Amino acid sequence: MKIIKSYILQAGRVSLLAFFISTFVKAQEIQNLSGANSPQDDQNPVWIGDGVLLFTRANHFQNQGGITDPGDIWMTKKDAEGNWSEAIHRPDLSTSGYDIALGLEDLLTLLVYHQGSERNGIFQYSKFGSDWNFLRQISMEGLSEFEGKVSGRVAKGGSLIFLSGNRADSRGNEDIYVSKKIGTVQWSKPEHLGNVINTPGQEISPFFDPDSNLLYFSSNMQVGAEGKDIFIAKKLSESFDQWSAPKKWVQINSTGSESSVAFISDQEVVWTTTQNSDGFADLVTFRNPVRLEIPTDFEAPATVAIGQTEQSESSTKVSELKPIFPSSAVGIPEVRLEEKEVKIEEEPLRWLVIDQKNRTRVEGFAVFLGESNSKDELDPNSIRLSEIQPKAGFLRFEAPQFFPITISISSLRKSEPNVILMTRAEAGNSLLLDQVGFKRGTAELEGSATMEFLDQIAKFLNENPEVIIRISGHTDNAGDPGLNKALSLDRATSVRDYLVEKGVAFERLRISGWGGTRPIASNATEAGRSKNRRVEITVEN
Repeated sequence: MKIIKSYILQAGRVSLLAFFISTFVKAQEIQNLSGANSPQDDQNPVWIGDGVLLFTRANHFQNQGGITDPGDIWMTKKDAEGNWSEAIHRPDLSTSGYDIALGLEDLLTLLVYHQGSERNGIFQYSKFGSDWNFLRQISMEGLSEFEGKVSGRVAKGGSLIFLSGNRADSRGNEDIYVSKKIGTVQWSKPEHLGNVINTPGQEISPFFDPDSNLLYFSSNMQVGAEGKDIFIAKKLSESFDQWSAPKKWVQINSTGSESSVAFISDQEVVWTTTQNSDGFADLVTFRNPVRLEIPTDFEAPATVAIGQTEQSESSTKVSELKPIFPSSAVGIPEVRLEEKEVKIEEEPLRWLVIDQKNRTRVEGFAVFLGESNSKDELDPNSIRLSEIQPKAGFLRFEAPQFFPITISISSLRKSEPNVILMTRAEAGNSLLLDQVGFKRGTAELEGSATMEFLDQIAKFLNENPEVIIRISGHTDNAGDPGLNKALSLDRATSVRDYLVEKGVAFERLRISGWGGTRPIASNATEAGRSKNRRVEITVEN
């Protein structure tokens, strides 16, 4: 849990901080977008008219990058009866990296953000019939300075893009910025929206309506936030650094995390929530058209905390504060600083545990802290990185009929689902023993990690006595082929002997040595040769 030191600036007995007061709102019935949702993360809905809603789906086997793809663009359509169609993958708008639709620049031009693939940046796509054709990349100074995932939306009219990302001048994690169109493909450097909107926490998924001057965004540290909630603020001047105090949109927030508002009409809105989805976001709307209860009484904030922030894994501290008074203020009121502590609950890690062969979700998995035979079982829905990092270096995943798998805690991600690929113990399936090491040029097992990994395999085989496996040794193609084949067989033998010592019946373990005849990578590079030097097990029965 993070503890944020915040400061309230007071003048005499009158508090200048505007507190958010929530009013009772009659509950409205909310429904999922029928065929549009999946067990994966479905986020960033963008309405482009003609009944079409684009959104980003992560970790789906049909994505361009497969099950580990952090996000491709998908589409659903709303018919005349109000039903949403089964979602369709849009490969014409997607890459093997992270992709989000930002919205329409004009009626025929869609802007899409790509990251971590052959395309990095914001690109124009032109509408041709029902397809989108790649057009060109836009130029935006400073876009590459953002770290991690970026979210955002094109404002109506196509001359503004609001972006959320982590940059050197961000107060916390993601902050919100705006970029203005200054040419056919030229956009200004994203400008920070200031400290009324941005906090030492996270601000994501901005949507700006220029007709009302209202900014909708998701935050976990605005006043009243429970997890990530949607807030609304009003632009108070021609510039983009003067905003009203944000107000929580009570009507659509829940105990889950909400983000990504998309307006279908004045009376219909789509957003994302994790309320009923095991930590993964779903697209939702109201079952029947309702009056959208959007706040109207926006007020200018009385104070603003400005300054650099110092961050660590456990806390964020505002290190400099300057009071801001209205330009019309006369005289200098009595001022004192009052320090408060605001606690931010760290969100649990999210998991997408997948059958590596069938690309389906593995149900009933268990997570253990540490390797080998550790019995320290964790609740998968409440694992927080800051709590497990000091205790162990690995997590172990187990599920009935699946080989156990160990994951380094240092490789886990907080901002997106962690994809765990597991191998079912059925005939024909193979498992790479990637944590088994040998002394260089020999068949002698080496390292505690090797022994702990093989202990897991032995435990699984002893618990599943019907499983018969073949242990296959492989080398690269360097050196004498005959010696390589002998070494690969000796290494398979060493693994078999260790498993027998741990109680696995000898007759259930068969061995083969293939030398360098079955490479899985190019032998032209050291990285490829390293992959080819391996031991695998294949289920034979």
